Amino acid sequence: MSLTLSHTTVDARDPYAMARWWCEMAEFTPHEGVRPGSDECYVISEHGHRVLFILVPDEKTVKNRVHFCMRPEGRSQDEEVDRAIALGASVVTDFRGSHGWVVMADPEGNEFCILSQK
Repeated sequence: MSLTLSHTTVDARDPYAMARWWCEMAEFTPHEGVRPGSDECYVISEHGHRVLFILVPDEKTVKNRVHFCMRPEGRSQDEEVDRAIALGASVVTDFRGSHGWVVMADPEGNEFCILSQK
């Protein structure tokens, strides 16, 4: 017997806003239950991975222990970084010159990386 990854859960002050933001950022598809005011909002990647944004009462205060690493497809890393910023993300640390990725934060401060194309 083994375990199967069901989904990844992300704490959120506004699950709906985070689900909609990630749908725009990563071209995820919202699950039918994604509605304003929902305590839980699922989104699904084109590869079938589900991400659950779940309501929590507290703000993010420390660095994430787990984060998404996103690799550009069809656009350059620079284009994706610029697009993320235009959508409301911020650059946390830019490692493009040394390691090849950019650590960013979504509008609620959750870190994610945009990797270089390989």
